[in-house]
Order: sequence, then structure tokens, then C-alpha cells
Amino acid sequence: MKQEQRNPDVEVDVATLEPAEAAEAAPAEAAGLQDQLQQLQNQLQQAQAKAEENWNHYLSARAEADNIRKRSEREIQNAHKFALKDFIDALLPVKDSLESGIAAATATADIDKLREGGELTLKMLDGVLEKAGVQEVNPVGARFNPEFHEAMATQPSDRVEPNTVLQVIQKGYLLNDRLVRPARVIVSRAPG
Repeated sequence: MKQEQRNPDVEVDVATLEPAEAAEAAPAEAAGLQDQLQQLQNQLQQAQAKAEENWNHYLSARAEADNIRKRSEREIQNAHKFALKDFIDALLPVKDSLESGIAAATATADIDKLREGGELTLKMLDGVLEKAGVQEVNPVGARFNPEFHEAMATQPSDRVEPNTVLQVIQKGYLLNDRLVRPARVIVSRAPG
């Protein structure tokens, strides 16, 4: 029988070989299968290591996202709790001034000084409200606007056009151009 040279990289189907050839090819094929098995095991280990690395990155990112969410919730709660702190700090001197005025009213009967103290306190309060973005709505003589005014009554008048604000019963207020309270007004109507 003629001996053929076999290429070790070429797979051989042992079942189709003669018994003598099969015995000769089996160790070579077994060695090739061992190499393939070793390569597959190496690839599996690399894939498992990469999967473990990705899992750790995922867990780390998830923990970081949870920490950011919790920190944001705390900051929002603190913002709600202390949002008015600056405004309150600005109002406290107004309260102090009112208390001083009341104390002075019991010690003296000088009406002019009490009125002057009240006017100064009101001016302080107006300054605090202005810094906070509060604007007064005092529409005497303006055209009635239902978006900013609340008509409490109408009154006939031949001095001004109908739907003109004649009198303000209670001033309105805007906070950063948003209506907080409408001005309560008396509106003119045509006489008769």
C-alpha cells in the first residue's frame, strides 16, 4: 500500500478510511481536536472575562445613577424647605420695625411720629417686595382688564368712558409678571 502524506490541518473523516489508515489518522485528528478545544476554551474564558467586566461597569453605572437620583431628591427637598429663606431674611427687619412702632405707640402719644414710623416701615416692606419681583397693580383711571382686575361693582359716570377703573378697593399684585392677586375695583358704566 502506498503511504500518503497527510496534511495535519486538513480534517479527515476517520469513518471513511481503511482500518490501518484510521489508526494512523486518529491520533493526528485527536491532537487537532484538542487544539480546537483549547482554542474554544480560551475564547470562552475571554468572553466570560469580558462579560464580567461589562457586568461590573453596569453595576457601577447603576450605583452612580442611584446616588445622583438620591442627591437630586435631597437638593429638591432642601430647595422646597429653604426657598423662602432670603425673602424671610429681608422681611424680618420689617417685622422688627413694626414691633418697635407698637412699643413706641405705648410709650408716647405723638401721632406724627407714629405715622412717620409706619410710613418708613411700609417703604421698607415695598422695597423687600420689589426685590422679590412683586409688582403692585393699582389701576385707577385705566381700562378694566378682567385678566388683572376683579370688578366688585359698577358705578355710573359721565366723567370717564365706560369700563374705566374708578376706584381700587384692594390693590392687586404680580410676581415676576404673573398675577398673584387681582386688583378689586369699582368700574364705570354709562349713566342712565
